[in-house]
Amino acid sequence: MSTAALVVVALVGLLHVYILVLEMFLWDKPQGLKAFGLTPQLAAQTKVLGANQGLYNGFLAAGLFWGLYLGGPQGRHVMTFFLVCVLVAGVYGAATANKRILFIQAVPAAIGLILLFLSSV
Repeated sequence: MSTAALVVVALVGLLHVYILVLEMFLWDKPQGLKAFGLTPQLAAQTKVLGANQGLYNGFLAAGLFWGLYLGGPQGRHVMTFFLVCVLVAGVYGAATANKRILFIQAVPAAIGLILLFLSSV
């Protein structure tokens, strides 16, 4: 696998750790309110939902880091699966919640997938 592919996968994993922190721990704090465009009242009402979303983002990050750890063909398969999950989540989020999600989540995942594919050819 190319270094570029591995770096992008690691960055996507780190991005999802950051999203986990925002959603699970900072949802109703100034950083979370700004990131998600929430009012303090709405954040208080939806805090459990945000934490649930954060947990899922943590699973995505864990899967990407697992694939990096495994390396080789097995790691490539794991990274591909989790990057596809991130891509689908990003496209769905952009279609249903906020168009920015396409660029924040889906595009980096697509770049990672392309780089993984190109490094296997």
